[in-house]
Amino acid sequence: MSAAGDFDVVISGGGLVGASLACALAALPLRVALVEAVPIASAAQPSFDDRTIALSRSSRIILDGIGAWREVAALATPIRRIHVSERGRFGSAIISAEQQGVDTLGHVVASRDLGAALWARLGAAPDVEVFCPGSLQSPVLEQAQVSTTLDAARGGGQLRARLLVVADGARSSLRQALGIAATERSYEQTAVVGNVAIAGAPSASTAYERFSAEGPLALLPFRDGRYVFVLARPPAAAAAALALDDAAFLRLLQDGFGRRLGDFVQLGRRSAYPLSLVQAQDITAPRAAVIGNAAQGLHPVAGQGYNLGLRDVAALAEVVADAVRAGADPGGAATLARYAELRRRDQRNVIGFTDGLIRLFGLAAPGMGPARGAGLLLFDMLPGAKRALARHTMGMAGPMTRLARGLPL
Repeated sequence: MSAAGDFDVVISGGGLVGASLACALAALPLRVALVEAVPIASAAQPSFDDRTIALSRSSRIILDGIGAWREVAALATPIRRIHVSERGRFGSAIISAEQQGVDTLGHVVASRDLGAALWARLGAAPDVEVFCPGSLQSPVLEQAQVSTTLDAARGGGQLRARLLVVADGARSSLRQALGIAATERSYEQTAVVGNVAIAGAPSASTAYERFSAEGPLALLPFRDGRYVFVLARPPAAAAAALALDDAAFLRLLQDGFGRRLGDFVQLGRRSAYPLSLVQAQDITAPRAAVIGNAAQGLHPVAGQGYNLGLRDVAALAEVVADAVRAGADPGGAATLARYAELRRRDQRNVIGFTDGLIRLFGLAAPGMGPARGAGLLLFDMLPGAKRALARHTMGMAGPMTRLARGLPL
């Protein structure tokens, strides 16, 4: 039996970003289709695996606005301080929620928990139809809609919509089929991720970013007194680290971080993935919008990937809501132009910030190490600079969407 249907919006990709958009649009009088290739409960589902996400403050507010935060709140760990340092150098910088006049800078959540909350919300949304497993191909632009072919695993057929949203990852074939090119630059690094227990470490809410000549190491506070680590290393060094037994890997982490928190004593499961910067050359095409990793895939150094994607979601949902209220076309040129304009500066700034951090702390020229240490010390003494960076970290720099301000669409 073939599947076919006419929708207002079709979303390709039901991972964290695509599911978030579907939840946001569920509040509007629209028919929405969500197409996801990998069953959500499958161990192969990459969006809802054992990894964790550092949610910015604005992301928590957006998730609350789309009805997903309540299910996650009890499982989330608050971040109240961010500590940045470089191994072997003097100087560090600390950003605290107290200094910024807020209760938290963000939260750490498990991808699996957030995915479950989003999909539970979708299950209660009568105007969102889910096609999973399924994938889209062969988009054809027509006068007032775009038509796509649902793969044979779902019986084939056509899905038609006034707006097609590409949210299926950094190497999206649908984005390419729409004629949107993307550039990719490898960081020549692999991220090794997992969690670790620290002997005698008090219950804490500080996130650490520690740079070294080999690459950055992030430690994020997590539930049950554990910390999530993200260790970025050149591919060969990362493969060697994965091959170590637990005791040897604990020593590697300890050497990289020091004993500020105590002794690292127990490891969870480790996994790894390669790191690169992916940038779509455009985030719109006729009757199509690109969001999340399909628009920009980032280095995890500052934990901004999903946060940036969620701000894509909030902006696209807002311009679609405005079009619906005005009786305009939610996939028309004016709507898409507004989305592109809303996102241009934020995307450029965050990409520049994360990429710049990797480049800055990767420089080994004579004198650069002491200069970075002095820079961290100076930054820590400048309230204005810390306030500006804190607002970027919290996702609250520049114009903010209604959802990010806690307002309904």
